[in-house]
Amino acid sequence: MEGDIVQMGAYIGAGLACTGMGGSAIGVGNIVGNFLSGALRNPSAAAGQTAMLFIGIAFAEAFGIFSFLVALLLMFAV
Repeated sequence: MEGDIVQMGAYIGAGLACTGMGGSAIGVGNIVGNFLSGALRNPSAAAGQTAMLFIGIAFAEAFGIFSFLVALLLMFAV
């Protein structure tokens, strides 16, 4: 009985950790959307900002990967 409660808590924690992946997806969409908005307003400056776009996407995606790893640890390391 007690092991089932611990397992249930691990699954609830893993589900809550997965909300970080949704936040990461929203962040990547926000970054790309703002880049496209700026690129359409000033196309000549868009080429210089492409590297910053990819750095922003990488940081936002890294947070999603970290939350996925936390979810896996909660599910399988208990």
